[in-house]
Amino acid sequence: MAKETGRKLVAQNKKARHDYHLLTTYECGLVLTGTEVKSLRQGKASLADGFVQIDGGEAWLHNVHVPEYNQGTWTNHSARRKRKLLLHRAEIDKLASKTQETGHTIVPLSLYFKDGRAKVEIALAKGKKEYDKRQTLREKQDTRESNRAIAAAKRRQQRQRAAHG
Repeated sequence: MAKETGRKLVAQNKKARHDYHLLTTYECGLVLTGTEVKSLRQGKASLADGFVQIDGGEAWLHNVHVPEYNQGTWTNHSARRKRKLLLHRAEIDKLASKTQETGHTIVPLSLYFKDGRAKVEIALAKGKKEYDKRQTLREKQDTRESNRAIAAAKRRQQRQRAAHG
């Protein structure tokens, strides 16, 4: 069997980008059991309520839902157990000191396989206020509308060229 290469996305937390200002991102490994890996390979997971906590000098991923593997036996994992994250000591220390500041938290952004290994992308984030969220949505809509207008103008131009040419 050929060695897996590249990046295969399993789950993404789109809500995190909406609810938080992302300051820095980290890629870290994940300590998983066999049935969890098999369940993830089926492309099933949810990062919706996930968060990271630094506890005793170790980073732990909480509340991430990896459904039980359907061919699993009594060795199956519990769906919402806490999972250890693999980070360098300096990164853990930096994250721990930053989360002591008010309003800072660590959220998972995506869960994926990179060259056959399960990885999670986490971000140090600061919560957005309600008006920030509205501002972000407004900017997104404005960008979308301007892109549509530009595309429509280009189409009109091409039609005119085709009619006259």
